[in-house]
Amino acid sequence: MSDPRWTRLTTAQAHAWLSERPDALVLDAREAAHHLAAHLDGSLRLHRDNHETLLTTTPRRRPVFIYCHHGHASQTWAGMFSDFGFVDVADLVGGWAALGLRPEQRGPLSLADWGPSPSGVVLPPALADWLQSQGFDPARPDTPGVHGNTPLMHAAWRGQRDMLDQLLALKVPLDAVNGDGNNALWLACVHGEPEAIRTLAAHGVPLDHTNFTGATALMYAASSGKAGMVATLLSLGANPRLVTQDDFSALDMAASLDCLQLLRAATRARTPSPETTP
Repeated sequence: MSDPRWTRLTTAQAHAWLSERPDALVLDAREAAHHLAAHLDGSLRLHRDNHETLLTTTPRRRPVFIYCHHGHASQTWAGMFSDFGFVDVADLVGGWAALGLRPEQRGPLSLADWGPSPSGVVLPPALADWLQSQGFDPARPDTPGVHGNTPLMHAAWRGQRDMLDQLLALKVPLDAVNGDGNNALWLACVHGEPEAIRTLAAHGVPLDHTNFTGATALMYAASSGKAGMVATLLSLGANPRLVTQDDFSALDMAASLDCLQLLRAATRARTPSPETTP
């Protein structure tokens, strides 16, 4: 829930807000190493050792804009500045992650570097409202938010099929992964709705994608004892013979008898018959 004492801005709104306030004090509430690597041009790093000085020496009527990693700490800081009498305070929804910057972008970044992409796509009002409510930028429906989850992953995780379908209709990237290396199909398995998995697979989300440990969605489903998810993935052609970095297969990870039986049958079916000689 937003706080009426300050304004929460999406990236598109923040771009316009800052363009109208060239004298704004821009504060970066991330760690020093992250600020050093890349930051908004003209921003100062905000931390516990300098916030009192900034609060007491900055004119109260000067606009203040605060961003952090994911838009959580910035709210705490924004509340502090508002409590101290600042009248025009804003923070960035989704934080630095919401800017959708390329990894190679380094150093001070101007407004032009992170301005809204001119996609020309007009989002359905319900989707735009949902993106806003979930901390995403309606102007960038393919941009990751918290933990690197894209709106498509978030919709899959929450089981919100209407939003999932609308995002797929926009042709958002299907190969995106989050901070753990998992894709939207994995998040759909977490929620546990077979139809969402079928829909994602039909649109081209990779069935056998492996995360940073070499685990697939099938392995997750097996290790969680989700027999319905295992059956659905196998019916779509997921490979039960893949192994993790530690050489464990989905069969090795099966946490229930139903999962074990499904995977044994699928593994046998995929085992080549020995060649016979006449």
